[in-house]
Amino acid sequence: MSPPTRKDVLDRLSRVKGPDLSGSLVSLGLVSGITIDGGHVTFSITVPASRAGELEPMRAAAQKVVEAIDGVTHVTAVLTADRPVPVAPAPPNLNNAARAASAAPKGPTPVPGIASIVAVASGKGGVGKSTTSVNLALALRDLGNRVGLLDADIYGPSMPRLLGVSTRPEAHDGRLTPPMGYGLKVMSMGFLVDEDAPMIWRGPMVISALTQMLREVEWGDLDILIVDMPPGTGDVQLTMAQQVPLAGAVIVSTPQDIALIDARKGLNMFRRVDVPILGIVENMSYFLCPTCGSRSDIFGHGGARDEAGRLGVPFLGEIPLHMDIRSTSDAGTPIAASEPTGVHARCYRTIAMAIYERLMAEARQ
Repeated sequence: MSPPTRKDVLDRLSRVKGPDLSGSLVSLGLVSGITIDGGHVTFSITVPASRAGELEPMRAAAQKVVEAIDGVTHVTAVLTADRPVPVAPAPPNLNNAARAASAAPKGPTPVPGIASIVAVASGKGGVGKSTTSVNLALALRDLGNRVGLLDADIYGPSMPRLLGVSTRPEAHDGRLTPPMGYGLKVMSMGFLVDEDAPMIWRGPMVISALTQMLREVEWGDLDILIVDMPPGTGDVQLTMAQQVPLAGAVIVSTPQDIALIDARKGLNMFRRVDVPILGIVENMSYFLCPTCGSRSDIFGHGGARDEAGRLGVPFLGEIPLHMDIRSTSDAGTPIAASEPTGVHARCYRTIAMAIYERLMAEARQ
């Protein structure tokens, strides 16, 4: 069976009426961003931001007609807007993200089957957050938990590479079955698009894709879902806080001041949307020479511990900067799985145990 073409998609979408039933989505020029990867089709529909909720049935109808094309196995259809929804100025001590969260029309809704959702976040990129996420997920698995891993970094998904998984999710009855990697159920945009394909998407498209990966995936029964967040304090973080009851957030930082400034911003964002802070991890805490075993504090040392004390949150532990962690990550054989009895895996297990104990304490409150 030949894969679907762009013409096939446009032909089907021309049957779907546009807003107010005037013309079709295609004739009105509302369809953009069509990407086809084998049987996986992604496209966006441009609508006024203020009407996104009202026009959700139109999006669903567009997705349904494309799903009926021979050779299509999964469809991601998202609503996007030419401009963001206007946001009223925030008061001096409350940022726009927190204001929007507090004004949300409905509270977070649990994901069926998932007991606890934990966000692993950082205020900036390049601190090793994704490597930390995957190794903590594996360490939590080793503690006897059923664990899933959601790669929420839409623009820079890394979980397929970190776990060495290339299997595409299977679609059944409009839902995706997530691939497995080292005993973890994993979902990532990296499974749906080519690794080299740029994700040139507006914010609403990202949020729609994230929502589908979270709620249209057969996660089954999980004790913990680790969410590897993108860097920063933007749409994805706000959406997660609004849509699901996060059991807590883990903040990853390196020891130097410039990273800690951004980590503090990420931590304060979660605080302002009432997400418990499970603690701070100091990654790349020190360098261990693989030849002589000597230690060097390349980025300084202890900055995250001091910051945790200053902010009154738990300090979860230190992870060294070591070539073995880097090389196993690049090879898709994360060190918590490939060297489970090694010193680095023990570091991750110690932090995972602290996170698990914090989750249990939060659940008892």
